[in-house]
Amino acid sequence: MKKYLLSLVLLSFIYQLSAQDSVHLPLPAKSHTNYSQVRGWKPGETPIAPAGFHVSLYADGFENPRWMYALPNGDILVAESNSNHSFFTRIGAAIIGANKSNSMKHSVDRITLLRDADHDGIPELRSTFLTGLEQPFGMLLIGNHFYVANTNALLRYPYKTGDTVITAAPEKITALPAGKTNRHWTRNIIANKDQSKIYIAIGSGSDHAEKGIEKEQSKAAIVEINPDGTGRRIYAAGLRNPVGMDWAPGTSTLWVTVNERDKLGNDLVPDYLTGVKEGGFYGWPWVYYGQHKDTRVKDPAPPEVNNTIIPDVQLGAHTASLGLVFYRGDKFPERYHQGAFIAQHGSWNRKPISGYKVLFVPFANGKPAGKPEDFLTGFVKDSTTADVKGRPVGLLVLKNGALLVTDDKTNRIWKVVYGQ
Repeated sequence: MKKYLLSLVLLSFIYQLSAQDSVHLPLPAKSHTNYSQVRGWKPGETPIAPAGFHVSLYADGFENPRWMYALPNGDILVAESNSNHSFFTRIGAAIIGANKSNSMKHSVDRITLLRDADHDGIPELRSTFLTGLEQPFGMLLIGNHFYVANTNALLRYPYKTGDTVITAAPEKITALPAGKTNRHWTRNIIANKDQSKIYIAIGSGSDHAEKGIEKEQSKAAIVEINPDGTGRRIYAAGLRNPVGMDWAPGTSTLWVTVNERDKLGNDLVPDYLTGVKEGGFYGWPWVYYGQHKDTRVKDPAPPEVNNTIIPDVQLGAHTASLGLVFYRGDKFPERYHQGAFIAQHGSWNRKPISGYKVLFVPFANGKPAGKPEDFLTGFVKDSTTADVKGRPVGLLVLKNGALLVTDDKTNRIWKVVYGQ
């Protein structure tokens, strides 16, 4: 009997170790190219939110609106940018149908300002706030300095409250890795609570380091830097394409959405939401979700692979989970307070398609308190034919508690409120 009990204890211990080392996932399988066809929205048509919520058009007429940032005075900044496709890439996209899913126009590389001065919920002022950029994405205000993360550099400009345009030359704070191998070009930024540090999310230049790990130096990571450009270091690594970042309310933990690798089948590898551990390594490109090895990677694995951190929340494979914001308002029902909203841009290599919606993950005491659930749907017209109406990207919670959602393919911003 004692031997039997001892065996159970040992088996339980081994199981716990195994569970800590990896998460159960399906085996790699055949990959499917399946670009969506964006049909657009009919007049009066909107995405669908849960009962009690109201969805309306906040603003339109943009050129690939990706990311948003709220200035302290209530002005909203919208980064309009896109991949820079060569002539041959655009021709190839037309042949395989990718042009119906993604914009093939040249990136306009600008930031547009929206102002709702009369607080009626509709911005009446629109101004070209900043131009002369190179694929701008993340934005940040620290004191009288406005920061922009181009794909190849972190810049800052002088700013004073109420400015509707910036014409001053930028100060280059630090170079960011871009170059020819720059598949994941977005560079998001966020500051800590006392604004003494800036965190920069930098995606990998490839899917699984197929062009060699030497081309991925300083990529697939979150970088920490002082606002003046000094003290640069890797804060966390092994993150294939980190995009959305926000601090869990009431904590000092940074959370991030990460797009995982492709071409391993419909259900590999799930994108994820995770709390970021300082100095942590998350696996890319050698492993995923613990010790699941990617056998396509030929470069020798470094020692930190043995200590790969398992992400906190699975978000589904190929969903392109981008935007992330915690709800700090008080206008939504209480169950949404302190929880995380996540915008999923949608898949290009899965049958049927996945993503194309906004998820909600409930949180309690700074930790996930439930599984992801659909919040804003209706972007998919027909999943079997990959027909969709739009593609959500960026998220922002306004001072009045409303949630904004950019829809880059249809060049608009949606607004979600409760009780109207």
